[in-house]
Amino acid sequence: MSGSTRADLARPGVTRDRILTVTGATKRFGAVTALSHVDFWVDEGEVVALVGDNGAGKSTLVKLLAGVHAPDSGTLEFDGSDVSLADPADAHDLGIATVFQDLALCDNLDVVANVWLGRELVAEGRLDEVEMEQRTWSLLRDLSARIPSVRDHVSTLSGGQRQTVAIARSLVGEPKIVILDEPTAALGVAQTAEVLNLIERLRERGHGVVLVSHNMADVMAVADRVAVLRLGRNNGVYNVAEITTETLLAAITGAIEPPPSEPRAARDGVISLADRGRRRRRRPDDRL
Repeated sequence: MSGSTRADLARPGVTRDRILTVTGATKRFGAVTALSHVDFWVDEGEVVALVGDNGAGKSTLVKLLAGVHAPDSGTLEFDGSDVSLADPADAHDLGIATVFQDLALCDNLDVVANVWLGRELVAEGRLDEVEMEQRTWSLLRDLSARIPSVRDHVSTLSGGQRQTVAIARSLVGEPKIVILDEPTAALGVAQTAEVLNLIERLRERGHGVVLVSHNMADVMAVADRVAVLRLGRNNGVYNVAEITTETLLAAITGAIEPPPSEPRAARDGVISLADRGRRRRRRPDDRL
């Protein structure tokens, strides 16, 4: 998808291969329903932002995709085939890489060791340090990353550089989808710009990217499409080229109903998004 703009990708005439489709995902934790009949999809070379207020279900959906949790109901298709994820290793083997907000980096190890941690290359019974270093540099060059030396300890790197290392590690194994959980949280302006550039590079490489973020400026800057969750349910899917930040905020807070043309899987007994919006407006106690 290199060379395509976000506006091009949002046009109806532009087609891309579907990588991931979630249909009717429901997840309960005891009496709490974290997700209720959620639909979600990702195409190749596309950045999909997943947004919503605290408690909207974003983290639960990400953990379903990462293999941390299994849905109580619903289906997951990957490259057109129904799949189930028993654990994170299944998700990784399938081609779904997740970079959680804590990054899970080892500060006392250098960049190479962090990138290959748990998947070290071995030659003749020894760690192949040369090959791992060369591949690490190759990954960082593809991402146009600014890392002074791959032999520096991660503890010496800035927040943006640490995020770069975590993203580079996620690309080992060439995943088709990369999920980034709040990648710019607590970063400064320059470091945020660096991470957003990395996301653009991931799209250019053809990866489907899921960006979980509370920062609407970041979402509008790099996303092609935005999926809004509210109270564990879908509350709109929007092409970024066609909306404003105000529209997203209204969808997040429930001030507007989702577009009536939003595609959803047919399910018996489930209220459509448009119907739910109309019913919501008739409730006098439903105020912001």
